[in-house]
Formats: sequence, C-alpha cells, structure tokens
Amino acid sequence: MGRADDRRARQRGGRRAAPKRHRSGSTAPAGTPSAPAGPPGSPTRAGRRAAGKAAKPAKGRIRRLFTWKKILGTFLGLCLLGIGAFIALYMMVDVPKGNAAAQRQSNVYKYSDGTILARQGDTNREIVDLSKVPRKVQLTFVAAENKTFYHDSGVDLRGTARGLLNTLSGKGKQGGSTITQQYVKNFYLNQDQTVTRKLKELVISLKVDREKSKDDILAGYINTSYYGRGAYGIQAAAQAYYRVDADKLSVAQGAYLAALLQAPSEYDWQAASPAGKKLVKARWNYVLNNMVEEGWLPKADRDAMKFPIPKEPKGAPGLGGQKGYLVKLANQQVEQQLMQRDGLTQQQAESAVEDNGWTITLNVDRKKQAALEKAMKSQLTSKLDKKKRKVDGVVEPGAVSVDPKTGHIVALYGGQDYYHHYTSNATREDFQPASTFKPVILAAALEQNAVTQDDKPIRANTIYDGTSGRQAVDHGRKVGFGPPNEDKVNYGPITVQKAMDDSVNSVFAQMGIDVGMTKVMDTAKQLGMDTTGMQPVPAQTLGSMGASPLEMAGIYATFDNHGKKVTPTIVKSAEKKGNSVEMPDPIGNQVISATAADTVTSVLTGVVDDGTARVSVANNPLRKGQQVAGKTGTSDGNKSAWFTGYTPDLVTSVGLFGEQDKAPFAHVSMTGATGLIPGSGRINGGGYPAKIWAAYTFGVTDKAKFDLNTDQGAAVEPSDSPSMSQSPSQTPSQTPSSHPPASHSPSQSPSQSPSQSPSQSPSQSPSQSPSQSPGGGPSGPGGDTGGGDPGGGPGGLPEPPGLSGQ
Repeated sequence: MGRADDRRARQRGGRRAAPKRHRSGSTAPAGTPSAPAGPPGSPTRAGRRAAGKAAKPAKGRIRRLFTWKKILGTFLGLCLLGIGAFIALYMMVDVPKGNAAAQRQSNVYKYSDGTILARQGDTNREIVDLSKVPRKVQLTFVAAENKTFYHDSGVDLRGTARGLLNTLSGKGKQGGSTITQQYVKNFYLNQDQTVTRKLKELVISLKVDREKSKDDILAGYINTSYYGRGAYGIQAAAQAYYRVDADKLSVAQGAYLAALLQAPSEYDWQAASPAGKKLVKARWNYVLNNMVEEGWLPKADRDAMKFPIPKEPKGAPGLGGQKGYLVKLANQQVEQQLMQRDGLTQQQAESAVEDNGWTITLNVDRKKQAALEKAMKSQLTSKLDKKKRKVDGVVEPGAVSVDPKTGHIVALYGGQDYYHHYTSNATREDFQPASTFKPVILAAALEQNAVTQDDKPIRANTIYDGTSGRQAVDHGRKVGFGPPNEDKVNYGPITVQKAMDDSVNSVFAQMGIDVGMTKVMDTAKQLGMDTTGMQPVPAQTLGSMGASPLEMAGIYATFDNHGKKVTPTIVKSAEKKGNSVEMPDPIGNQVISATAADTVTSVLTGVVDDGTARVSVANNPLRKGQQVAGKTGTSDGNKSAWFTGYTPDLVTSVGLFGEQDKAPFAHVSMTGATGLIPGSGRINGGGYPAKIWAAYTFGVTDKAKFDLNTDQGAAVEPSDSPSMSQSPSQTPSQTPSSHPPASHSPSQSPSQSPSQSPSQSPSQSPSQSPSQSPGGGPSGPGGDTGGGDPGGGPGGLPEPPGLSGQ
C-alpha cells in the first residue's frame, strides 16, 4: 500500500479503502478481497444510485426551467419589445388634420312610409378664443375633468390601460381620459371604441401636448365638446343655456356647463328627471369643491354660490310643432342602443348620433300623427286662451299611441310646440298617473291569486266596502290609511267591477293591502313601469308615483297584448355609412298570464260603457261599434288628468299636466281652464283627455272586438254570484238600501254597470263592525286622485291636501 493510500486509510479511521471496481469485463486483481455481499435481496450500491436518480421530483426540472434569471430576462425582453413597438408606433402615427367639423353631417328622419319628416344638420358651433372665456370659467372645466392638466404630459396611462382592457374584454367604456385625450378624440379622431383608436389617441395626445400649449389644448377642448341642445362649443352652449355670450358667463354657470359634459341630455335641467337633477347638482358641487381644493376659488365665494338654473331651451330650426319631440325620442332610443351595444358613455353616444349622417326611419304613421294633432287642437288647444284666463297657460298636453301587436309608436304628441316647450309631455315622468294605476292593482291580485282578508278570492264580482275614508286593515290591524272617495261619496257594498267603473279609492286601498304592496309594485315593474326608488306603501294605490304617457301606454298595451310585454319604440331603423343599429324587439315575454290580462281588459270595458268615461267615449257619436277598454285618472289638486284607453288594435294614453309656465315650473292646478267654473269645473280624466282620445281613436280604427280568455268582468256574462267578503276589513259599514251613493252625475250612476244586475247583489245584509267606522286617520285624495308623496301622515303616509275628480 502506498503512502497516499495509507494516509487516506488513516483519515477514514484506520480502515483501508476498498479497491476501485473496474468497469464490466475487467476482473479484480488477484488476492484482492471482494466486497462483502449484502443480505439477500438488498440492492447494490449501483442500484441505489440508479434508484435515487429515478426518485428525483419533477419540480426540480421545473425550477431549472423557470429560474429567476430566465423570468427576469423574459420580462425585460417583453418590456424592450413593448418599448420598441411603442417607439415604432410613435414614429408611424402623425397628428392628422382636424376633422370634427367635417364629420358633422345632416341627419335625415323619415315617417314609416319613407316620406321625409325632418332634416337636422347645421352644426351649431362658434369658435371663440380662450381670451373670451373668463379665467375662472376656464378652470371649471379643468376642475371637472382633469385637475392635473397643467402638469401632466397629456395622457393618463392608467386610465388608457383600463380603457384598453375594457375594450379587449368587451366592456367598452373608457375612463380616466385627460382633457388632451378628449380633445384629440373630438377633433382629430372619432368616438369608436376600438384598440386601434385608443392607441392612436395615446400617441397623438403625447405629440399634441408637445406641439401645442396648454391654453391651445383647453381652447380646442371647450370649443369642440358637445353640450346638448344641439350646441357644440362653449359659445353655443352659453347661448343655449343662459342666453349670454361666453365672455359673460359666471363661475357658477361655467361649472354647470362643465358638469353637463358628462351626460348632456340627462343633465339638461329643463328635461332632466328628478334623479338627473340630483346628479347634475352633485356634479356641479364637485366641480366647485375641486376649485376650492386647488386654490382657484375662495371658499367664501364658493359658499355664496347658488345653482344657476338654465333657461328654457329654444327648438332647433326645422323642428317646430311636433317634429322636435319625435326627433328627440328617436335620438334617445338610438343612443340607448349604442350605449348597450358598444359600451359608449351617454356623452359619447349623443355625440355619435347628433348631426352625424344618420338616416333614421320612425314607426310613426303619418296619417295617425296628423289625426292625433287634429284631435288635440279641436278638443283642447283651440279652447285655451291664456290672455283671457291665466290658468289656460298652465295646461300642458301629451299623448302616445301604440300598436299593441307590434309595439310601434304610431303617433306622439309632446306639447303644443317644441320651440315653446322643450320638455316632451309624452315622455316626462314627474306627474302622477292617479287612478290609471288601479288596473295594475287588479292585475297583481289576479296574477297572484290573491284573497281578501277573509280568504275570498279577488274577482271582478268580489264585494268590498266602498265607504269613503274607511280605514284599510291588515288582518285586524289598521294600517293608518283611509282615503276618501271623490266628493266623499259612500258606496257601501260594491263589486270590484263597479269600484273600477267609478274609481272608488277605498276599495283599491284595501285591495292593495290584501295583495301586498310589494307584489303590486313588482307587477308594475314587470308591466313596464320604472319603479326605481318607489316605496311599496299603501299610498301608491292612488297612483301617487310619477309616470309618463309613454309608460302608461306600454302597460295598457301589455294588457291588450294578452300579457306579453310591450316596450313601445319609435325607431324602425337607423343607418349610416358603415354602421347600423338594430333595435330590440318591442314585444317581449309573457309577464302576466293571458287570463289575468284579459280579465283586466274585460273589467275596463265597464269603465267606458258604465263608468267615468261613458259620456266622452261610450256615447261619442264617432264611435262605430268599437269595443273599448280604458281608465280615467285625476290627480290630487287637479294637477294632472288622464285617459288611457284601447281598442283591440290601438292603445293611446292622453295626459294633461298643470305646469307653471315660468321658472320654477311648479306643478299647479288646472281647475277653471278653458272657462270651466272654478271649484266644480275640474278637468277630470273623463273630460278633455277622454274626448281627445275618442276624437283621435274613432277616426283611425275600425270596428273590432276583443278576443278575451276570461269569464269575468263587464265584457262577459257573469258565471257565478258575487264573492262576498265578510271580514271586518271589507264588510260594508252600511247596507245598500240605507246609504246609496250621493250626488252622482249620469256618467257615474251606480246603476249603469252590467255587473250590478240584481242577480249579483249580496245575498245577505252586511253588518257594521265598530272597527270599520270611517275617519280617525289620514285620508287621501278622492276619486281618481293620486295623492301626495309617501311620508307625511302616520306610518309614512301622506296627509292629503284635498279632493279631486275622476
């Protein structure tokens, strides 16, 4: 053994090293002891090494494949690739010539038969130098849209990245654009929601920010933006909203115009819904508060500012009479589709539609439109003379006519003239529908198979207590609501059919409790009413919410269409070069059963033939045997009056609204208008609204009968005896013989309903319950009234100011 071997042996504890094995085929030197064999079955050292290698986990290979060096290298490579691509894009994309004015083309609007209704296209814009705009007014736009405008490089990378991701994922809406980016989009590009357009916007914005001063960019932005009312640029907007030039704008007015850019139509004060007014006021406050935070406006000056209500709009040239109302609704419906389809914001959708070369064909029938306008003039507007009677100046008529089989709006009346009354009375939702809401309560009862307090099914011949002011109860508990009937008439025991005919408030107040107000409001929503923010309280049984003739026409069209949802639409087609908008089908799914819808129709024929609409509709000499269903309505204080009626092939809702003709445009009474004697001369739903409806409908419809699947209501023969409810909540307080209805006009005579034949009278005299005596609680408006907003009397119910007619 050599010295080296000896040394290694000593290091191993005196043991000699085993001789090295030779590769296969070799033999150990003679005399060398062989390695001791292990126990039988034990692996050899070579076998153990092979097994160890095979047992190494696969994640070791993954670690070798994805090392931090490789990951970092890949990331840096991608970054360099992205930077290179952006540099290439930056070099390739040039700032184009401005094309905003060139993109503004006339829109053409047509009747359903293809004849021209109107053209709209002369762009209302006047470019003004930034020096003509007060400095603090300039800053309102910076405070509203881009507080870092004077310090940024023209782009918001995070906002742009968010916009790109939204576009790629199909969400579409872009957020976070700077003033520079919005100016580039308005002046150099377009409103298309594509990745290519967004990337171009980013590059051009960076270049524009380098090439132009901030003042030039701000001037371009406020001069190219769309402010609504057909106004492009701040000068046109200043005239459209405040009748002043841009250099005369106050800071408060400037803040409103800056706030308006987010949603011009929704935020236009004169046309905005209550929700829209709240939103624009909040936006206005946001702008001014930002100015204070940035040190651009003293807090004392800001605290002293009041919201500057804009002036009444002037109609655009060529849109006088009813044309402006038709065009406005058509634009709104196309814009809604663009917002849903392309993910545009409201501002983007308006800018994409207004004066942009669209050919929009309406569903409006030229002959029916002319007939509706003629009926309005002959029955109402020719009788209004505000020089003789101040009250005549507050009457604002509106109407919508719908084909229930197609959902097409075939005629619309928005006001006496678009030039003089910008808000469309056909679509406004700020007046109460009053008793035209009662059929919705009945529909809910029928659809839900509801029962009275003593478990009797609610049917057309179910008996209720019609005592005026009777306190509604919920299983023995008074709910704190007892509305009087019109003129406080006590009807005693009365069927649902007769209660609908004469619009008996006390009956439908109790019916709403029996069905459950949540279910009633759910049914209203399913039928097409916008119930956002509405509370399911008993006062809603009087129609105390807001609604438009368009909404009510849709609800009644759904009844007429046997329960299939009808969403009225005015647009037949909308096309432009390279683009078209497909409108959704106005006819939707079954929202209530055909039996429930047909029963409501059957009951409503009684209102026409035997109730509050008998004189104006049933006995109208123009009637040619048409079968008609409908309901009158008159709100509390005579501030609105309605008749919504239908034949088998046409549904029309007519509303008259009392609106003060000067700011603040408050709701006021129409009593005494057209020379009717004040006090007794209320404008009821069975008066002018029903007369307008009849003059129009009977002139454009043919004789037809309803095809009804029901055994209830005035349109069919009663098949059973009345269902008498005997619980205290519904037991009449008087027998019929001891207290007949008082002071009825011929049109309201309780003896007129076919459903009130002797064979249907109760078989027993109801007895009075002490808990039923009327009075003692908050009362509501009578007759067809709608009542006030919930929240005045006990239980959150209104204290009524008075009574109204039907």
